[in-house]
Amino acid sequence: MTIFSRIINGEIPCYKVAEDDNYFAFLDINPVNWGHTLVVPKREEDYIFDLTDEELAGMTVFAKRVAKAISATLPCKKVAMAVIGLEVPHAHIHLIPIKAESDMDFRNKISDPDAEKMKQIAAAICENFK
Repeated sequence: MTIFSRIINGEIPCYKVAEDDNYFAFLDINPVNWGHTLVVPKREEDYIFDLTDEELAGMTVFAKRVAKAISATLPCKKVAMAVIGLEVPHAHIHLIPIKAESDMDFRNKISDPDAEKMKQIAAAICENFK
C-alpha cells in the first residue's frame, strides 16, 4: 500500500482539499508554492499512463475542478500542472499556483511550511471546490 493510499484511507493525516468517488486531492507537505496540491486516483496505479482511458480522463477533469478552486483561492496567473511520478509509486498530478515559470522549480521548496497556514489554505480551496 502506498503512502497516498494510506492518506486516502485516513491512516495518515493530510490537508484534504477535494474528493469524489474516484479521486482525492490534498496539499503537498513539501510544497514548491503555497497551494501546491496533489491529485491522485483512489485506485493504486504506479504510472499515470497505465490508468485506463476513463480513469485518466476522469482524473484530468477532477484536476481541472481542483485547479479552478486553487485559482479562486490564491493569487496566481495560472495553476500549472506537472506529472513526474518518480517519488511515490502511485499516479499523481501536481497542481501549483504560479506567477512565473520559475515557480515550478521543484528544487525550491518551502522549508518547514507553517501547519496553520496549510490548514487555512486547504480549507479555503475546499470551500471553492465546486
